[in-house]
Amino acid sequence: MSDFIVLKKGLDLPVTGAAKPVVCKSIVSRFVAVEPVTLKGFSPRLLVKEGDGVLCGSPVLADKNNPEILMTSPVSGTVKEIVRGEKRKLLAVCIETADKQEAAAFKADASDAASVRKGLLESGLWLQLRQRPYGIIADPSVSPKCIYISSFYTGPLAADSAFCLGNELGAMQAGIDALGKIAPVHIGVCENSVFAGLSGATVHCFKGPHPAGNAGVQISHVCPIAKGDTVWTLSPEGLAAIGKFFLKGKLDLRRKVAVTGPAAIEPAYVEAVPGTPMAEFQSFWGADAEGLRIISGDLLSGRTVGAEGCLGFGDNQVTIIREGTEKEYFGWIRPLRWNQFSTDRAYFSWLMPWRRYNMDTNLHGGKRAFLMNDAYYAKMLPMDIYPIFLVKACLAGDIEKMEKFGIYEVLPEDLALCEFVDPSKNDLQEIIAQGIDLMLKEMA
Repeated sequence: MSDFIVLKKGLDLPVTGAAKPVVCKSIVSRFVAVEPVTLKGFSPRLLVKEGDGVLCGSPVLADKNNPEILMTSPVSGTVKEIVRGEKRKLLAVCIETADKQEAAAFKADASDAASVRKGLLESGLWLQLRQRPYGIIADPSVSPKCIYISSFYTGPLAADSAFCLGNELGAMQAGIDALGKIAPVHIGVCENSVFAGLSGATVHCFKGPHPAGNAGVQISHVCPIAKGDTVWTLSPEGLAAIGKFFLKGKLDLRRKVAVTGPAAIEPAYVEAVPGTPMAEFQSFWGADAEGLRIISGDLLSGRTVGAEGCLGFGDNQVTIIREGTEKEYFGWIRPLRWNQFSTDRAYFSWLMPWRRYNMDTNLHGGKRAFLMNDAYYAKMLPMDIYPIFLVKACLAGDIEKMEKFGIYEVLPEDLALCEFVDPSKNDLQEIIAQGIDLMLKEMA
């Protein structure tokens, strides 16, 4: 192991509803949605029409700006519906799954970098690679200075990577061997991780509260991104999928998904593919989803999809939480609020650090003047940047200051905790996302 890095800034959110380490069922949905809207930097062009048959791994969409980047079907079946939104924006391709699943066969050659790139592009696994800065789909024509994988998650109620992928070490090793042909591979692990023994990659051990598991936070301590640098990132599930592809020559995106949250009934794991409808998870919230927020991802940075949505392309967690719509009279002046959590020790509940809270979406206050004390936000972000100044630069649209204060190093998820503790109730992640969109527009 090359280094051991202890991070002291951050916060592990004490919320109830962690998933028990057991797979309660394997979901085989009648319909699966291929959703390009979840992929930043991907401009979809249809390659199929309603009624077409597809195999697992068959191309469904291509990127208009880079046609060799494909989005493929995670199942075999028939294209049932093309879903469009305003101005005919392509939202999803709905595929009716076949009773007997068949996978397209690929020539999975990992002998050199060109062969690895070709295999990833043809299978659709290229979409597993994200390019930093900006968190967009990796550009196949670019040679990154490294490929970075964070093998663990620290977000609220996050899935346990050791439980999900402990039996996929062979596939993960094959993935590292293949990606190593393109660029040096770095992998971040937690203390006593089962992934620390993987070879062919530089291993970095991290210890600390959330966001210690974020790839951006780890990269800032291992190989900081400056202007002109390019680093590719990859999830551990994506690494395993790439490894299985080069071992078997077939696409396999099936994964363990943690169903979590204070409003979840008996939280546990399920096996599913990306695009699985949330209706298949109904047993975890009961007959009625009214008054609930259903999120694909974690509490802080996940995407609200509702009971009619689908599991996101890169997500391995579903969170179910109550909508906090009720009013609480004299809430802020009641110190004996044992059921409320505060990072500022505003209530006596801080005397019970072991306690977990049945949280909801209530903001406990409305928007107010922006707090200008950067130390308040910086204690939640273990990176060498000034978050408040970066947010102000994004609000002002000042590209020079955005570069100066670290726009190349962050994604919205890295400031999710800052948004959680923000007394001004600002949408900090949205502000950072808008700043990144401006950079993509002006710096292209």
